[in-house]
Amino acid sequence: MAINWFKYSSPTTFYGLAGKMIPWFAIPAAILFAIGLYMGFFVAPVDAQQGEFYRIMFIHVPTSILSMFFYLIMAGYAALGLIFNTRLSAMMASAIAPTGALFTLISLLTGALWGKPMWGAWWIWDARMTSQLILLFLYFGFIALHASIDEPRRADRAAALLAIVGSVNVPIIYFSVKWWNTLHQGSTIKFSGTSMQITMQHTLLTMTIACWLYAIAVVLARVRSIILERERKTDWISELPEVRS
Repeated sequence: MAINWFKYSSPTTFYGLAGKMIPWFAIPAAILFAIGLYMGFFVAPVDAQQGEFYRIMFIHVPTSILSMFFYLIMAGYAALGLIFNTRLSAMMASAIAPTGALFTLISLLTGALWGKPMWGAWWIWDARMTSQLILLFLYFGFIALHASIDEPRRADRAAALLAIVGSVNVPIIYFSVKWWNTLHQGSTIKFSGTSMQITMQHTLLTMTIACWLYAIAVVLARVRSIILERERKTDWISELPEVRS
């Protein structure tokens, strides 16, 4: 039996689906976070060059990767909402922005903690660090611009333009270590293979999946709140059990 996925592009039907999906992402995320943190701090061996300090990588690398991915996903949803005037796409973009900003902030903070013992400074105006900081400002700008406009549809369009233009910064972040001579090390995860010890690889993969699952659960919860706020004057909202109670 074929599933009509297009019906879930409506906030009315997606609201219920999102509520059912949240536990399927949130519970595995909590389990994987516990496993990943235990492996990172107690199972993974000490690095020969960086000692114990390298363990920050198990938080820094996943949040850095997802900060870029989620910006592109946010910009993609924003573009869909702008081009096709779909309400749910714009709502999804708004729901993703705070989570993307959180990952970017954690990436910068853990990068500073990692950089102090390695480079002797909390912050340097390295190409990757600077472009990552710009990414945080883009997230904040998207959130602030959307909040500054009272009419939701106008806010969606204005924020969408900023998100689309800002997406140019993502490849700059990724390729900055190749384009410029920077102190920041190259990509930790490589398609052509890596010399990283196998336990480190498994820990990094576990934490990355945990971050993905957590982010999806939080975004789904947030988009439900946005749907309730945007659709509060419609009849179907007043019929929801959680609203009636």
